[in-house]
Amino acid sequence: MSNLPSLPSPDTALIAGLIPLAERAVAMADAAQAPSTRRAYDRAWSGFERWTAARGLASLPAMPETLAMYLTDRAEAVKVSTLEQELAAIVEAHRKADVPSPTDNRDLQLVWKGIRRTYGKPKVGKSPVGVLDLARMVAELGDTPSGIRDRALLLLGFAGALRRSELVAVDVEDLAPNPDGFALIIKRSKSDGEGEGQRIGIPNGRRPETCPVLAIRAWLQLANIKAGPVFRSVDRHGNIGPERLGDRAVAEVVKRAAHAVGLDEKALGGHSLRSGLVTEAVRAGVSERAIMAQTRHKSLITLRGYIRLGSLFLDNPAAALL
Repeated sequence: MSNLPSLPSPDTALIAGLIPLAERAVAMADAAQAPSTRRAYDRAWSGFERWTAARGLASLPAMPETLAMYLTDRAEAVKVSTLEQELAAIVEAHRKADVPSPTDNRDLQLVWKGIRRTYGKPKVGKSPVGVLDLARMVAELGDTPSGIRDRALLLLGFAGALRRSELVAVDVEDLAPNPDGFALIIKRSKSDGEGEGQRIGIPNGRRPETCPVLAIRAWLQLANIKAGPVFRSVDRHGNIGPERLGDRAVAEVVKRAAHAVGLDEKALGGHSLRSGLVTEAVRAGVSERAIMAQTRHKSLITLRGYIRLGSLFLDNPAAALL
């Protein structure tokens, strides 16, 4: 032991210099979750804290009985899907505090199973937008700045099977011109949690009126957009702003265009473009492999949920008998 060198005393300046690095490490840990997920978890946890405080109960750590009563109370007011998110937020708060989660309790698990059986309802997603309806929608948009922008947004969202957040995140720099269309780089998406980036093709359309490439070029030329966000705000006077559209604007554009041609706007939303591409591809006989390459689904099970919807009337035995 006497031959070992003595350890130097802690250097206060060195420790102080590590503080910014530690803070960056905390920021990296926060970046493991999408900002929208963090916001949702924060809201859910704040609601749970208010509920427990009003009843004189501890929120952290929470007793299984406390959580059982909370879930039972909330089940009368919100959807089971909302409760699932709130439950995830409570589990996350306990994990961060390094305390046991009350969800490990068997009795609580039985309560949760009972709530799901009692209050659970089949998930009803937004209806897909078919090719013919999409063509009608874009034909009615007109040649105003907002109409030209919305046409590009709808056609790119459909052709790329893009999620709302992916669609509004597209920058000019993400669109690489190609004789066959555009190579689109999706910098970040739900199926790319590590942020490695994904690339898909946006092909030239067979018809000018529904060609996503022509629509994008027309919008960029009109708006004189050379770099940065592709989809930007347009006010009622036709003035184009510099700011990027929010993802909720995608649903608004879809609903507005659907209403203009007499479609049920309540049944449609931003996801209708993505599900529409899958549904129409199935009907056209496109392979699962090719569809997954465009949608970037990692799970074939998830993709087949779309495929079942699109093939309800293909090779239907009742159609051959009645």
